[in-house]
Amino acid sequence: MSTSFTQKVLAVVRKIPKGKVMTYGEVAIRAGSRGAARAVGTIMKANYDPTVPCHRVICANGKVGEYNRGGEKKKRALLLSEGASI
Repeated sequence: MSTSFTQKVLAVVRKIPKGKVMTYGEVAIRAGSRGAARAVGTIMKANYDPTVPCHRVICANGKVGEYNRGGEKKKRALLLSEGASI
């Protein structure tokens, strides 16, 4: 995984507004690498930068998925507190 791709992913995720979500695949496409959804997941799993709202990235099937800062329950609570419809 290239550093430039990682930086592109982080930039895309930083732009997801409160109350909105994107799938890992959507983030990959916007970062310029269709089909790199798993790579986006790996980047999100390793992200602890509070300026990157990684909790706003969800699975394509609508499930919220895991969250490295408190698990699925915490991720769901954050999304609901921001007004996201999940």
